Amino acid sequence: MLNQILAKFKEEISNINEKKALNDLKLSYLGKSGIITLQFKKIVELNVENRKEYSSRVNLVKNEIETLIAAKLAKIYKQEMTALLDNEKVDVTLPSRKKFYGSIHPISQVTEELLSIFSMFNLTAVEGPNIENDWYNFSALNIGSNHAARQMHDTFYLNNSDTSLLRTHTSTIQIRAMEQQKPPIYLVAPGRVYRSDFDSTHTPMFHQIEGLIVDKNIHMGHLKHIIINFIKMFFERQDIEIMFRPSFFPFTEPSAEVDIKCWINNKWLEVLGCGIVHPNVLRNVNIDPDEYQGLAFGLGVERLAMLKYGITDLRKFFENDQRWLQHYSFSAFNIPTILHGLSR
Repeated sequence: MLNQILAKFKEEISNINEKKALNDLKLSYLGKSGIITLQFKKIVELNVENRKEYSSRVNLVKNEIETLIAAKLAKIYKQEMTALLDNEKVDVTLPSRKKFYGSIHPISQVTEELLSIFSMFNLTAVEGPNIENDWYNFSALNIGSNHAARQMHDTFYLNNSDTSLLRTHTSTIQIRAMEQQKPPIYLVAPGRVYRSDFDSTHTPMFHQIEGLIVDKNIHMGHLKHIIINFIKMFFERQDIEIMFRPSFFPFTEPSAEVDIKCWINNKWLEVLGCGIVHPNVLRNVNIDPDEYQGLAFGLGVERLAMLKYGITDLRKFFENDQRWLQHYSFSAFNIPTILHGLSR
C-alpha cells in the first residue's frame, strides 16, 4: 500500500512545473486530510505488534515525499530565475548611464583662486561674525552718523534695531583683528555681506574679500604693487592694462578705484576699491597713526568671477539652476594653485 502511494506521488510530481500545483500536491499528501496523514491515523487500528513497524514505514515514505517536494521547489525556482534573466538580458554594447559628480561652484572656485594669490603676499585669511553692531560696521570705520550707507534702504537692521545689523562689508573683520592684534598685521577677510539691493548686477547677499596690512612705513607704492600683481595673476595676463582712479571712501585716505581694460571690447571695467587706511580708523582701534600706517582693498568675488568666466547675470549664482551650474562649475578633483594654474 505504502509503495503504491509513493509510486503514485512520484508520477504526479514529475508532471508539475509550477509552485501552486506543487503546493496543492503537498497538501493532498501531507495536509490535515492528506493521504499520508490518513496512514498515520490508521496506526491506532493495528495490533500492538504491527504498529511500530508500520509507523516506521509511514515516516520513511513521508520523509521521501518531503525531500522530493523540496527538490522540485528548488528546480522550479531555478527555472523561473533562468526565464527572468533571459527576458532581462542587458545589451552590453549600449552606452552606460551618465555618472554625475559633485562640482565646485564658481564662487567657491574664485574664492580659492583669490586666497591662493593673496597667500603669496603673506596675507592670512581671517573670518568674523555676519551679525554686527553699529560700531564695527560704521563708526570704527570713520563712517559718519549721517552717511547714506546707514539708511534702512541700504542696510538690513535686525528686529527694528538701530545698532544690530547684517554686515555690509567684511571691513568689520579688519576692525576686530586690529583690536585683538598688535601690528604688524597682514590679513584678508573673506565672507558674505548683505545690502538691500537686487538686480542683474546686485543681490541682497554677495561675497567679498577685503585685504589689510598695518605696518611701519606703509605707502601707496606697496598698495599698487599688490593690486597690480594680484590682477595680473588672477586674470593670468601679463599685458593687462590697469588704471587707478582717485575716489573717496570714509575709511581710506587717499582712496582709489581700480579699473582694467577688457581685452575683448577694450572697455574699462571697475574691479575693486582700495586706499591708505584713514588715521581715524587706526586711532579707533588704539593704533598710533604716526608710528603705523595701513593699506586696504576690497573686492566682490562674484564681480571678478563674472569678468573672468564670462558670466552675465549676478543673480544666476544663487538660483540653483542645474544647467547653469553644470556649465559654469569646476571639477572637484583639481584645486587651483599658482604653480599649476588657476583657470580650469
